[in-house]
Amino acid sequence: MNKQPTIWVDGDACPRITKEILFRAAIRTGVRLVLIANRAINVPRVKHIEMLQVAQGFDVADNEIVKRLNPGDMVITADIPLASEVIDCGAHALNPRGERYSSDSIRAKLNIRDFLDTMRSSGAQTGGPPVMTKGERKKFADELDRYIAKLVSQEQS
Repeated sequence: MNKQPTIWVDGDACPRITKEILFRAAIRTGVRLVLIANRAINVPRVKHIEMLQVAQGFDVADNEIVKRLNPGDMVITADIPLASEVIDCGAHALNPRGERYSSDSIRAKLNIRDFLDTMRSSGAQTGGPPVMTKGERKKFADELDRYIAKLVSQEQS
């Protein structure tokens, strides 16, 4: 079992700009970064940045992340059910727009997701997410930096 905290990325739906922020942070700090996806994703050739391609299929990448997850790790995902599992495992979940999921907020997000799924299945057009703003990119980078700074301070104590 790997003791070094890891940042796991639900890579299939992660925006390019978010991946670029993650790559820069991992290169700068040496934190272990692993992208898991159903398709190959180009990653920098750095020993602590990895890409793991899994088979196609519903929730295959999500299940692989949960299987490898350790308490204290961080998962980058917009997938609400995955974020809920991550929190239940004692890890941290952050969406690509910089919103940190918590045990309190995740229940409400699951309810909204289920409601929107019901609406879509009845034919309602709910639309996709809006384009990521500069403010959301900054919020993501700031939350990521806070997590990494906490890791560094724990290693030094």
